[in-house]
Amino acid sequence: MNDQVNDIVMNNDGMGIPGSDALPVEEERLQRKQKLAAAFRLFGRFGFDEGVAGHITVRDPERLDHFWVNPMGVSFKQMKVSDLLLVDHEGNVVEGQGLLNGAAFTIHSRVHAARPDVIAAAHAHSVYGKSWSSLGRLLDPITQDSCAFYEDHALLGEFTGVVLDLDEGERIGQALGDKKAIILQNHGLLTVGQSVESAAWWYITMERSCQAQLMAEAAGTPKLISPEHAKQTHGTVGSELAGWFSFKPLYDVISKEQPDLFD
Repeated sequence: MNDQVNDIVMNNDGMGIPGSDALPVEEERLQRKQKLAAAFRLFGRFGFDEGVAGHITVRDPERLDHFWVNPMGVSFKQMKVSDLLLVDHEGNVVEGQGLLNGAAFTIHSRVHAARPDVIAAAHAHSVYGKSWSSLGRLLDPITQDSCAFYEDHALLGEFTGVVLDLDEGERIGQALGDKKAIILQNHGLLTVGQSVESAAWWYITMERSCQAQLMAEAAGTPKLISPEHAKQTHGTVGSELAGWFSFKPLYDVISKEQPDLFD
């Protein structure tokens, strides 16, 4: 992470940026898998699961053209580190036991290939995200939280069916560009980050931003934050560091309440 800790942390006193210290590969791999399993538990708690739809991936720290992903048919609410599959960009399951979701491979392999900077990516069919996606619109800067996505999310128009063709996966990767999130029209949301923590947090807060805008527009016409202040706010709440920190309290709670996720 290259962000500098800003003045929002008043007593920083030169504290190192979380995740900035290089770890041995095995330790880094384990930490990524633990955060990934925890992210699934949280998605399950927040109701982001919909049958077998939805997936979160994290790039392997050694084999950079491989990623860890959830096996198809295992509940988000019961996900464990030992359940995770290691998949290469050709669709081969290299480690782990379980079924590989074709859409998970098609989407995530192309996103990871298009964005070498991306460590993790999250996609689900959550209620507010898929509801907002049906409008074919970007989110507006109507709240401080939604400014995390100001000029930092994209829209993929024209739903063409379940994403099982690699060309469609590449279309998503291209449409995402260098942004942290994309709205897949008539489908749902996808977010990316330089850590599992940030990718998962961007998804959680984007889902809530969709909910907030749907509610606000149902009640009236929301007042937009000015471009100047939206951009300034994005620099604070939309930084990689902000995403990492925002996930931390959720991780601390779920890991204490459900330690079996580390099995």
